[in-house]
Amino acid sequence: MSLSAGPRAPGLTVGEDVRIGQGVSFGAYVVVHDGTTIGDGCTLEDHVVLGKRPRLAGRSAARGDVGPLRLGERVTVCAGAVVLAGATVGEGVILGDQSFVRERSSIGAGSLIGRGSAVDNDVEIGARVRVQTGVYLTARSVVEDDVFIGPGATTTNDDTMGRHAPGMPLRGVILRRACRVGGGAVLTPGVEIGEEAFVAAGAVVTGDVPARAVVMGVPARQVREVPGEDLLERWH
Repeated sequence: MSLSAGPRAPGLTVGEDVRIGQGVSFGAYVVVHDGTTIGDGCTLEDHVVLGKRPRLAGRSAARGDVGPLRLGERVTVCAGAVVLAGATVGEGVILGDQSFVRERSSIGAGSLIGRGSAVDNDVEIGARVRVQTGVYLTARSVVEDDVFIGPGATTTNDDTMGRHAPGMPLRGVILRRACRVGGGAVLTPGVEIGEEAFVAAGAVVTGDVPARAVVMGVPARQVREVPGEDLLERWH
């Protein structure tokens, strides 16, 4: 890797084979690592790091073979955010201040990742998803279109908490289209939240949640169904 200072902004540092589109705005002290592609009209605020290679622990199950980072058009990466090599960020996405996106994750068009939230490796996020402040999306999770995830929500993928045989697959969570997860909720490994389901704030979800179910409590239990007037189609 070879980084060199660029003339476009104070402290800008750009690696080799970087592709920068038209109308890209750079804040101060942005670092762009080798091979990164930045689409037209992107905004990169102060102290952003793009295309950093992952550094893995010796026992990590994550693969080390990552490609370049690709930012689509009109992406905004806010101050202090770090986006690793191998991630794909779609058109019009906003990555909030100090957010963190790991390798091989993808974020669909028009989605928002809130301040200080972390998207782990191999996470698939659809379009128009709203991830609020301080959320952790664990590795190998799937988040479909139009999902809402409240502040401080946590997902997990390892029932053994690190005491499993080498090569045992980890199980991320699955959040189906237009479901809503309240602030501070905890989702345990492998759970699926159904389409248009509603998880109340502070719930601990230990099993699958059916489509349109409203669940709350510790552990979460279904209390009713999402009414028709609250479905996403009524709010478009």
